[in-house]
Amino acid sequence: MTTELTKQTGLILIVDDTPANLGVLSETLSFVGYDVVIATSGERSLKQLERKSPELILLDITMPDMDGFEVYQKIKTNPNTCNIPIIFITALTDTESKIRGFELGAVDYITKPFQEQEVLARVKTHLQLRRLTQNLEQQVALKVVSLESAKQAAEAANIAKSQLLANMSHELPTPLNAIISMTEELQ
Repeated sequence: MTTELTKQTGLILIVDDTPANLGVLSETLSFVGYDVVIATSGERSLKQLERKSPELILLDITMPDMDGFEVYQKIKTNPNTCNIPIIFITALTDTESKIRGFELGAVDYITKPFQEQEVLARVKTHLQLRRLTQNLEQQVALKVVSLESAKQAAEAANIAKSQLLANMSHELPTPLNAIISMTEELQ
């Protein structure tokens, strides 16, 4: 692995039942600065998610207790974890598995044996996309608050204008009637 790689940040959960894969992926990601947690089964990954929420999940499909597709669905039905991007990383190379993964909503699909540089590039890309999306969501939320505040100010101004017009239409006729009366008397 080259040392030219820039240091990265973020917590990544790796779910795989093969210790060798966990070791290589964990070492590869840790080397460039990512924090890594691992789970050796679908059940353990769900328990891990209860403790700490990662920014990205690398999820194997073929596992003994619960396959990755089932784990994916459980993660996505939980409101606390549904927005975490998931990359399937699996030995399944058939088109049906890939299509199923993308239809479920996976952000990417990497086949084993994987290339370390490819994994790093994809992880970096999807973390950047997630952060950009979160940033945009925050900006939209701020704009909504700003627009709501402007709307309330406009509504308050409209109420003040209506009250002023109501007062003017009630208060102006009395002095004007007196002026008209005096003018008529003078004529």
